Amino acid sequence: MTAPLRGEPPRGEGSTPSHANAVRLRRLNRWQAETLREDLADLYVESSRAQAGQEYRGREAFLRRLTGDIRRAGFALLIAEDSAFAGCAYGFPVPREGTWWRGFHGTLPQSVEQLTASGHVFAITEIVVHPHTDDQDLARRLQQRLLADHHASLGATLVDQADAPAYDALLSWGWQDIGSIRRPSDSMVLRPSAPVLLRALILPLGPRTAARPDGLAHENRTQRPD
Repeated sequence: MTAPLRGEPPRGEGSTPSHANAVRLRRLNRWQAETLREDLADLYVESSRAQAGQEYRGREAFLRRLTGDIRRAGFALLIAEDSAFAGCAYGFPVPREGTWWRGFHGTLPQSVEQLTASGHVFAITEIVVHPHTDDQDLARRLQQRLLADHHASLGATLVDQADAPAYDALLSWGWQDIGSIRRPSDSMVLRPSAPVLLRALILPLGPRTAARPDGLAHENRTQRPD
């Protein structure tokens, strides 16, 4: 997850549910996502914390990530809109052979490995929320809808360990840090193989029980057919 995430206040005093309800979530197919690439990149730049002069590099890196993910099997994108684009989130099902976890340091938790093999893990690779939206819970709504639409038992994402705001926001929403992964950096144009250290986060969606307080349950009855 390399898009900027905004820390969001809890619901309650100061929240604006009437405005939140006005922000609609809409699914886009691959063709629509391709058509709106430039608009989504503009949204990313407007929502980013990039320093002056870095917007172009950030925009190009976003477009490379989006283009690569659109080509993946099962790609899905949600757009949030009111009078204009307010945010977006996209990702794809993690391949059962476990290539998503390549470069993981140490031993992958057994439950995560099992859920991956059964096709129940969905990777959210980008969440973008415009800073001026009135929906203070929009990022959380986007991630929940994306995972629910794909009947996922586990969400997965990668966060640059230097991106403290994104990392802290995800942890506050219930994501769990399970370790680190080294991957090539998509922003290193001159040295595309240069590795970057990312934190691997998961969002368990199973029931929390005394036996499984982390919600990481592998349930054979929920396996989808091949």
